Amino acid sequence: MPDTGRHTAPPRSRHAAARRFTRGWPLLLSLILVLVAVAGGLALHRSTEQADGSDQAAPRTPDIDLAARAAAVDQVLKKRAQAVLQSDQKAFLADVDPGNKGLIARQTTLYTNLRQFGFARLAYQQLSQQYDDAITRKYGPSTYLVAIAMTYQIRGIDTVPVRAMLGYTFTEKPTGRWLLVSDTDLDKRLPRGSHQEAWDTGEVLVKRAPRVLVVVEKGQDQLATRLTGMASSAVKAVTKSWPGGWNGSGVVIALDDKIVRGADYTVPKNAEDAIAMATWVYRTLPGEATGEGQRADSYVVVNPHNRAKVDARILAHEFTHVATAPYGAYAPRWMVEGAATYVEYLPMDGAEDLALDKFRQDVRTKYLAKAKSLPADAVFFQQAGSSYPMAWLAVDYLFTRFGGTEVATLYQELAALGSTQAERDRIMLEHVGMTEAGLFQALKAAAAA
Repeated sequence: MPDTGRHTAPPRSRHAAARRFTRGWPLLLSLILVLVAVAGGLALHRSTEQADGSDQAAPRTPDIDLAARAAAVDQVLKKRAQAVLQSDQKAFLADVDPGNKGLIARQTTLYTNLRQFGFARLAYQQLSQQYDDAITRKYGPSTYLVAIAMTYQIRGIDTVPVRAMLGYTFTEKPTGRWLLVSDTDLDKRLPRGSHQEAWDTGEVLVKRAPRVLVVVEKGQDQLATRLTGMASSAVKAVTKSWPGGWNGSGVVIALDDKIVRGADYTVPKNAEDAIAMATWVYRTLPGEATGEGQRADSYVVVNPHNRAKVDARILAHEFTHVATAPYGAYAPRWMVEGAATYVEYLPMDGAEDLALDKFRQDVRTKYLAKAKSLPADAVFFQQAGSSYPMAWLAVDYLFTRFGGTEVATLYQELAALGSTQAERDRIMLEHVGMTEAGLFQALKAAAAA
């Protein structure tokens, strides 16, 4: 997981450049989110460990018609999805254990939250049964602990249906009816970030604008309005500036929670330095169609500690990550962060222009003169103070010399295929006639000219 740091932003006038917080390597977080806990696929823990460390077999259960159980639980899940789409709270709660007041309260909040997002599509799918003897003893021999995939599409935001993961516990009543008795038993077994979507927190407020959706705590109307205005400006800036245009949307989640989706602001370096992170959204979860999953988009999660520092330029940086998220996971970090910073620093409606000529010269003098190569992936965030300016300088050079279309094409191929240095060098040579080492020498030559 990357550290974050600070980098020198281009001055907004002739005065000295100011220090500013940076955004850390955002997209890797959500890959770790799933792969750490789902190594090898979507099969989660299938047994519990005894005190001596040995595996305990799945608990004995009464004879249950598995096909009937699957059909009954599918019906419950279908009813709940339809209830959200049709604004029917009674139906949503109909199959929730009425004796569990805490669960009823959480599920009522969940329903209220979900209704605000405006789903064009919503469905729940059983993935894999889990086993836990302690939970079975708690709820009875018919206990059914199951991982669930939530497929959804937010109207006007998600261009395709996307998926998230959660876990439910069901039990069969003597009448043969299956009830939801817990929505938290699986949380510690699920991939990090699962069941931590914006709607899984406390009560939220959702505010919309064209191609923009902002989520804040209930009652924070002024914050929602401010973020919506900045996000709208940032969406327009990325659409205008990213080669070939971008027709996606900007989702900004600014809650008091420190862990939302793939963003973890309890990590000291993130908590101190990061302002926001773009977290991956999946068309298919890792382990379904491919080991890494198929990315569709990203949602931006704001650090509650640094919320006051968010501005339209920072959101433009993050939305550039959103625009490039579908490309793949293998682009060099200098390309990923350099491209986002390049767009962030361009002229933008409602934001003061930056003194980029002076900034370019400052980067050459302060960082390029001392550097021996482009920032390496392994140390990019440990040396963020120099990595971000150097990454910007490299992408700025590529845009100036080769044009936006070629840069975007280069980025796409590096992200899709650049999993090794040999592949990166081949792709760089094919598109711009130089390797990463050659690009660094070109930057040196341009500075000396």
